[in-house]
Amino acid sequence: MPRYLLSVFGPSDPASSDSSSREEMLQEWADTGAFNDKLQRDGHFVFADGLEPAITATTVDGRGDRPVFTDGPYLETKEQLGGFWVIEAADLDEALALAAEGSKACRGTVEVRPFHTPESIEALLNR
Repeated sequence: MPRYLLSVFGPSDPASSDSSSREEMLQEWADTGAFNDKLQRDGHFVFADGLEPAITATTVDGRGDRPVFTDGPYLETKEQLGGFWVIEAADLDEALALAAEGSKACRGTVEVRPFHTPESIEALLNR
């Protein structure tokens, strides 16, 4: 079954999120947990996790003679990657429907991207 990455994006400053109260944040986590449970129950779940804020990132550029390590995110943006799901879905339409449910649960925008398949790699090589 094809796999998809559902990337969750939210404000770069978590304090400015829609969850303005502790109760709202706890409800968001509960709703996201319930969505994770649904993915597992329905056989879509492969892996998921949340990420620490982008300010905790270290960017690594190993293209030169020596790697260059830079504290902080690669890009400065208003939104950042906050977490993700790796799911299995029959097709893109099913992945998009699941992403809509995940977006509602976690109160963030979700980008859906398919993983490479042997067919997609072959198509790249034959361009």
